[in-house]
Amino acid sequence: MSATTSSKPVLAGKAAFITGGSRGIGAAIVRRLAADGAAVAFSYTSSEAAAKELAGSVEAAGGRAIALRVDSADAVALRTAIDQAARTFGRLDILVNNAGVFKVGTVEEMSLEDFDRTLNVNVRAVFVGTQAAVRHMADGGRVITIGSTNAERVPSPGFGAYAMSKSALTGLTRGLARDLGPRGITVNNVQPGPVDTDMNPADGPNAASMHALMALPRHGSGADIAAMVAYLAGPEAGFVTGASLSIDGGFSA
Repeated sequence: MSATTSSKPVLAGKAAFITGGSRGIGAAIVRRLAADGAAVAFSYTSSEAAAKELAGSVEAAGGRAIALRVDSADAVALRTAIDQAARTFGRLDILVNNAGVFKVGTVEEMSLEDFDRTLNVNVRAVFVGTQAAVRHMADGGRVITIGSTNAERVPSPGFGAYAMSKSALTGLTRGLARDLGPRGITVNNVQPGPVDTDMNPADGPNAASMHALMALPRHGSGADIAAMVAYLAGPEAGFVTGASLSIDGGFSA
């Protein structure tokens, strides 16, 4: 069910761009923002069939959606896609930096290529995407980044580069909030814990060990994360900025 204000969807008339939106948490965010009334553009890298199906389902429900193939590590391509979405919708109000990669390896094992890819997608693309998006935003826009609870807690070996990239987002979020505060643009970081997706299923081989570390011993859903994003994208969160908000079932408690 979409959030409404006096029967009008709370994000009616708004336009959003979501990176990495074809599956998992990203797809849940696309669905939720569309249900709340926003026109949505989203990027994907390889899941073309899933991207087309998602865009079609939004359109079939009466919404507006476009899917754009983009590698978020390609700064030129990411800027071009954001510019295209703003031209198509005539505006851009919300950016959700969701695209990310998960490269695992201890300091002895990880290749420099994987380390660089982690930085380029998980950190650099957030800066590039935000820089491109705010050029199209009026005062009062919203920038929301999807980080990770691993910024707060690293439970096992091999997560160093990934956790570092997500920790970097906490500082970047605070800095961007200061930069954009005079324009009334809020910048926030959502840090999911274990979420039931294809990459991290609730019945997967690592689920029990993760649940043992949590106050609520279960996976969350994409809808749980999308609900927090929808709040931050909406009018009620106008005084929330520079925050890193953990949605992790107590994983970092």
